[in-house]
Amino acid sequence: MAQENERGSDPELAVPPPKIAPSMLSSDFANLASEAKRMMECGADWLHMDVMDGHFVPNLTIGEPVIKSLRKHTTAFLDCHLMVTNPLDYVEPLAKAGASGFTFHLEAARDNWESLVKQIKAAGMQAGVSLKPGTSVTDVYPLVEGEHQVDMVLIMTVEPGFGGQNFMPEMMSKVKDLRNRYPNLDIEVDGGLGPATIEQAAKAGANCIVAGSSVFGSKDPAGVISLLRGHVLAAQCSQ
Repeated sequence: MAQENERGSDPELAVPPPKIAPSMLSSDFANLASEAKRMMECGADWLHMDVMDGHFVPNLTIGEPVIKSLRKHTTAFLDCHLMVTNPLDYVEPLAKAGASGFTFHLEAARDNWESLVKQIKAAGMQAGVSLKPGTSVTDVYPLVEGEHQVDMVLIMTVEPGFGGQNFMPEMMSKVKDLRNRYPNLDIEVDGGLGPATIEQAAKAGANCIVAGSSVFGSKDPAGVISLLRGHVLAAQCSQ
């Protein structure tokens, strides 16, 4: 039974539709524009962009210049996941670069998340918050229910920082908790998602699916994207 709150109390609000977001971290960076075009032609809904600063996580990936360059070649929703120590510093640059969504880590914004969410939305981007595997799901409730609500919660099913890690099924309890409390919330999962793990994520209630190597490493990426979407739809129909 969903909790009575601003987010989950309206029975007329439908469960949000599936959104399949190939992780561009697994793409051919030398051909990023054509890879983005290929993914959208294969049926992707979003393109997932991992922004890492080499501090919050040990890896260093793309930043504002790459997103700005890619935006010139695609109208796709650029779903940016900020694995950075100071997310406030990135709001204005990413908005100007053309980012569509800005998902920060709660662990990096416990003291200023309200201001951060407000600035993200004022800049015209969707606001999301992500949780590391070791962070309790209860920590995110205020961000979903507060005055400055996030639009999406991203549950990491691996430790953030590197692609190609194994899916952590124990993280699905967080997804189930959020779906029960907030029926109409966009819930994203990222890490180790593919044909072998999508059913667990879909049944738990995830509707936004980030998939990297399982899509880009496949000879039939369109088939994988279709399979991921099909599992989410099937799970939603059975609930």
